[in-house]
Amino acid sequence: MLFNSFAFLLFLPIVFLLYWYVFSRSIRLRNLFVVSVSYLFYGWWDWRFLSLIAFTTLCSWLSGLLIRKKRSVCDMGDTVSDHYCRGVMIINIVLNLAILAYFKYANFFIDNFIDLFGLFGITLHRSSLNVVLPVGISFYTFQALSYTIDVYRRKMEPTSDILAFFAFVSFFLQLVAGPIERASHLLPQFCESRHFCYKEAVDGLRQILWGLFKKVVVADNCAIVANAVFLNMESATPSSLLLGAIMFSFQIYGDFSGYSDIAVGTAHLFNFDLVRNFNVPYFSRSIAEFWRRWHISLNTWFVDYVYIPLGGNRRGKWQTLRNTLAVFFVSGLWHGANWTYIMWGIYHGLLFLPLLLLGKTKQHIDVVAKGRWMPSVRELLQMISTFFLAMLGWVVFRSPNLIFAFDYLKRMCSLSVFNVPNTLMLGLGNSIVLGCFLFVFILLFVEWIQREKKHGLDIDWIRSPLLRLGVYCGFAWLILFFMGVQESFIYFQF
Repeated sequence: MLFNSFAFLLFLPIVFLLYWYVFSRSIRLRNLFVVSVSYLFYGWWDWRFLSLIAFTTLCSWLSGLLIRKKRSVCDMGDTVSDHYCRGVMIINIVLNLAILAYFKYANFFIDNFIDLFGLFGITLHRSSLNVVLPVGISFYTFQALSYTIDVYRRKMEPTSDILAFFAFVSFFLQLVAGPIERASHLLPQFCESRHFCYKEAVDGLRQILWGLFKKVVVADNCAIVANAVFLNMESATPSSLLLGAIMFSFQIYGDFSGYSDIAVGTAHLFNFDLVRNFNVPYFSRSIAEFWRRWHISLNTWFVDYVYIPLGGNRRGKWQTLRNTLAVFFVSGLWHGANWTYIMWGIYHGLLFLPLLLLGKTKQHIDVVAKGRWMPSVRELLQMISTFFLAMLGWVVFRSPNLIFAFDYLKRMCSLSVFNVPNTLMLGLGNSIVLGCFLFVFILLFVEWIQREKKHGLDIDWIRSPLLRLGVYCGFAWLILFFMGVQESFIYFQF
């Protein structure tokens, strides 16, 4: 079920009314309802994978109970080695990662195995195995794993409430594309009584509206241009290739951050607090700042559960460089079974290393031009250069293979890149391209003036209620105008 579909438009009010007026008698009853509608939401794509998420959830929940049981015995005076608890954690991690690896990477490894033998003139025929990737498996697997690891690290107490834990892992709002929640943040919210908050719900509706604008108006329109360019790369001019790279950069941002805004905003309707996943990343002044503002929940997950266990920055400069590259490599691999994703991760890792060596990764903690209307010339140049570097990475990310990516970038590097793009030969009307630039301008303008706010339509600073209503109606009209075709979200495939 897509957030930008009419099915969800009917689904959400029904769930909202049932949650607050029918299943409000007890916390357990509400959690049972949340689990039920979450499984209905997830099973809308393919009911066969419901057993998979249930198995992942059950294993993680049981691992927490086993760790607590052994530690309680130890506290009573019996000598129980911590190796048992560590073993339980490792078994759960290996089991869940093995499931993830099978469904996500089996086809990738088989194809590369066949290609490797082909280099030596040995022809192998692909088996009939064609593994279907379950929607959102990377997101809920990482969310479940964080619970077991945090319980082992004594950062939180394990829960015996199986309904609350199932609701935490399967919460339909962020189940298939994040944000990736930590158990220490979201799980306690399912163990507490929830009360409807009108002010929070109104703000949630505004954030939903902003997220739908990003997805339906910005991302889906930019996708038309980006797809036309990437599908006709060989006949496209260098300026058209640049246009395609720019449009995809805003497509993936509007698509992914739009989903997160809808998820966070909808959670407010149910009085739940989800973490912020994007914080105006295209206003970053360095790659390090970009990664602090892009897909925040995943990046902090890798820092806590990959970078720090590897040693972080505690074991010298070269180990720090190694650990940093490892995180970016794993980040690329997490995005999918394709060498383009891996190269994309390595590319950003190589961009990050000079800042690490110069000790500049902690620069630019605050939002750019804080307290000022306009950035300085230096800040503007930093933002443009950072966006350009990120855009080059998005070309690799979007490409079907590395040869295509290198050819695309090579063809784009020409002096004629500054010419006016010939979009007619790509089957694109000028009105489509100009419309995309208009929507991107609106996106950037709103995010610039709202860069210190929680989201783009957090506009309580506008004193006139009539003017605020006009702004909301304007965005709603644009959404309804372009909502004819429901396009899937890019990150569903991860």
